[in-house]
Amino acid sequence: MSATNTALHQDPHRVVDNREKVLEVAIGREVRAFRRKQEVTVSELSATTGISIGMLSKIENGNTSPSLTTLQSLAHALNVPLTAFFRGFEESRTAVHTKAGEGVELERAGTRANHQYNLLGHIGANSSGVIVEPYLITLSDEADVFPTFQHAGIETIYMLEGEVDYRHGDNIYSLRPGDTLFFDADAPHGPENLVKLPARYLSIISYPQET
Repeated sequence: MSATNTALHQDPHRVVDNREKVLEVAIGREVRAFRRKQEVTVSELSATTGISIGMLSKIENGNTSPSLTTLQSLAHALNVPLTAFFRGFEESRTAVHTKAGEGVELERAGTRANHQYNLLGHIGANSSGVIVEPYLITLSDEADVFPTFQHAGIETIYMLEGEVDYRHGDNIYSLRPGDTLFFDADAPHGPENLVKLPARYLSIISYPQET
C-alpha cells in the first residue's frame, strides 16, 4: 500500500521548553500505568480517593499539577510509594551511537539461511513503552530465500544495495535501493527472490515493551 496524505498525530519538530509541564506529563503517565496494571477504572479510583473523575482525567493527561495531598491519596489507593510517580521524570534519557562497522553480529532465525544480522543499537526499558531493534541485514551470494519470518511488532525495511523480491503475506514487493517497505510483522514475510546480490537493507522492528 502506498503512502497517503493521512494526518499525522506527531509533530517531529515539536519542542518542550517547560520543565514543569514535562513533570506533569510524567506523573500522569505513571498514574495511568499503575491504574491500568491493577485493572482499576477511573470511576473506581475516584470512589476510593474522593478525587473527581474530571480531575483524575486531567492528572493522567498531564493537564494539571496535582498537589502533594492528591498524590499521597493516589499512592495509597494504588499501593505504590509516592516516589513511583516521579520515576518517568527522573530516569535518564539514553542515546546509542554505533560507528560504521561496529554493529553487533547476532544469531537470529534468518542466520540459518545465511542472512547476516548486525544490531545497530539497543535501548531496553524506557518511558516510551516501545522497544526498537535496528538491524543491518546483508544477503550474500550464498544466502537462501526465507519468506516465512513471523514475529510481533511493526517492521520497516529500507533498501540500501542490491535487489530483492520481498514477500509480505500474499503480496510480493520488488525492493531496490531507496525503496521502503513498512508492514505488520505478524504476517509471514521475508526475501522471496534474490534478484541482485549482494543485497543490504535496514530492518527496524518496533514492538511494545512488556510491563
